[in-house]
Amino acid sequence: MSIRVLVVDDSNLARRVIQGELNKDAEIQVVGTAKDPLEASERIEELLPDVLTLDLELPKMDGLTFLRSLMRHHPMPVVIVSAYTQKGSRLALEALEAGAVDIVPKPGSATSLVEMAAELVAKVKAASQARVAGMNGGAETRAATARSGAARPAPLARPGAAPRPGGMRPAREPVQVLPPLGRTLSADRLIAIGSSTGGTQALQYILSRLPADMPPILIVQHMPPGFTNAFAGRLNQLSQLEVKEAEHNDTASPGRVLLAPGALHMVLHRTGSRYWVEITDGPRVCRQKPSVEVLYQSVAKVAGRGAIGAILTGMGGDGSEGMLAMKQAGAVTIAEHESTCVVFGMPKEAIKLGGVDHVVPLHNIPEMLVRLS
Repeated sequence: MSIRVLVVDDSNLARRVIQGELNKDAEIQVVGTAKDPLEASERIEELLPDVLTLDLELPKMDGLTFLRSLMRHHPMPVVIVSAYTQKGSRLALEALEAGAVDIVPKPGSATSLVEMAAELVAKVKAASQARVAGMNGGAETRAATARSGAARPAPLARPGAAPRPGGMRPAREPVQVLPPLGRTLSADRLIAIGSSTGGTQALQYILSRLPADMPPILIVQHMPPGFTNAFAGRLNQLSQLEVKEAEHNDTASPGRVLLAPGALHMVLHRTGSRYWVEITDGPRVCRQKPSVEVLYQSVAKVAGRGAIGAILTGMGGDGSEGMLAMKQAGAVTIAEHESTCVVFGMPKEAIKLGGVDHVVPLHNIPEMLVRLS
């Protein structure tokens, strides 16, 4: 059965382009379009799409307000199609926090129509498999649900179609920052984290709960260029750690988190006792740039048994071979449990390959990282 998509954008040209590019894929069918949130609401009830693509700058009601209402009353997978601007980046991050699954930048100076179309198709397919958490803090919803075992009410579904997982969010879980480690860190200790679909919320959940005296942390989150800097800034606000978008030759030091920039790979190096990162262009690896695989392979080679690797929610198999390489080099490796993943793709592939020591739900990962450190 095709993935049924509703396209919401105030631009007639954008609607036609998005519809045309998505309909080129045999697994996707655009069942309708809407020019504003009011029309979109009517079309959702009429067509019951599997996935919504949503522009955030809309007439009558802005896209973010509409998204929040949608996730409160009818949670469903939403892919944001956003302008590549500072305002667009900020709004897109707010949309992810409100429950959107992923972001695709509109064509512009940073991305071509061909690149945008390929990314949109991949993310719509990933979104169709996503576990939707509902309004505000999806990672906390999934963590709380996994802890309690509570059932999630399913959203509306087409007649004859299997219901999508999803549901409304319970009372907000208080952020509990773990205490300092209280001992000197090994100079060799380093943490590498990889994530994709649903990873922005999972990373916020983890980093907001870690103490300031953690080992260096390197993160690859699949994200378009122009959005990673804003995301690093958001993580920095939420965490006791220093979080920044990585730059070439940045030192990976205790208490610091380096996030790979969009469309560039991050590679770990070591000179003497100093860990540092190379930010490099190059071909996509596992169809991704930045690639978790590139980071993990370098960590296996450079940090070896001093490393801790964690692979979080995401579509595809990026990082699975690299995680196995880390384990074979003596690192401790962790995969997020299926019960808290938005998409159980990347962790599943790493587990299947035999590269994972521990399979852990999201709410246990911060404590485990502290303990292993």
